[in-house]
Amino acid sequence: MASTSQHRTEDGERPRPAPVEYGAAVDRYLAAAGLGGSSRRVYRISLLGWTWPLVDLRTPTGPERRSARPPLAPLALLDHPQAAERLRQGLADRATRVEPRTLARELACLRAAATWWQALGWITADPTAELALPAPQPRPGPEPTPLWAAADPSAAAVGPGRAHAALALQAPLRELALWHLLHESGASVERVLALDIDRLDLPGRRTKASTAPPLRWGSNAARLLPMLLVGRTAGPVFVTDRRAPAATSATDRCPLTGRGRLSYRRAAELFTAATRPLDPAGRGWTLLVLRERTPRSRTPRCCS
Repeated sequence: MASTSQHRTEDGERPRPAPVEYGAAVDRYLAAAGLGGSSRRVYRISLLGWTWPLVDLRTPTGPERRSARPPLAPLALLDHPQAAERLRQGLADRATRVEPRTLARELACLRAAATWWQALGWITADPTAELALPAPQPRPGPEPTPLWAAADPSAAAVGPGRAHAALALQAPLRELALWHLLHESGASVERVLALDIDRLDLPGRRTKASTAPPLRWGSNAARLLPMLLVGRTAGPVFVTDRRAPAATSATDRCPLTGRGRLSYRRAAELFTAATRPLDPAGRGWTLLVLRERTPRSRTPRCCS
């Protein structure tokens, strides 16, 4: 059951007691995240959408959802023995009715919020820990030829279209943020994975002036990074899915979640696995592909 946290905040004051209602916990989380108005609205819609599965109801979709009022639900439902299964069923249902990117964003929002609530002691366990996005269902009919594809498959394996193809993949929020940051900054993988949150100037799309040489990024990374970091203000930018071993140094551990800094090896494994279907040889590509530049003429206007 949710309880009053016994931890102290960074300024040494005791936090307020845990809210009883899930919607109130959402508001408290968003207030602490310091999001802009539009991002706050998107996050609130995503988080409140999980209220329906928690009470064994189907989440409305489309215009029906915009006018629907979420049911009242206690925050303690996240500690219910059936919470994970209810959320899994809700995830499976949403997968049949929304785009994969929407579903990935909604799950990422809930995971970030649950981590924050658990760190405060408002819930005792994270019911999202074992949730996974369902595999995308194939669409009927022939697949269109991708814009990045070359007439000669071997040319696609070596040309600048590889970066464009990889960045168009459906992938978890962390991977998308990392891939776009690597592509837009042109920085080495080691340097990007070594970044800490307090060294970022998110509004300026760059690292802070004290970081030399400065690292800059573009619009896609600028859109994804705040979503990835919501609720976290210190520690590594890119962290693992699970808590770090006890021997992990404090500099490589998130002080809020306890998760460790993402390693080059794991990041490379995930990218190679994700790009295997794109590789004519079937082996997948390395992260160095993301440093290839796509010619402007090959970027559709609607996507620029």
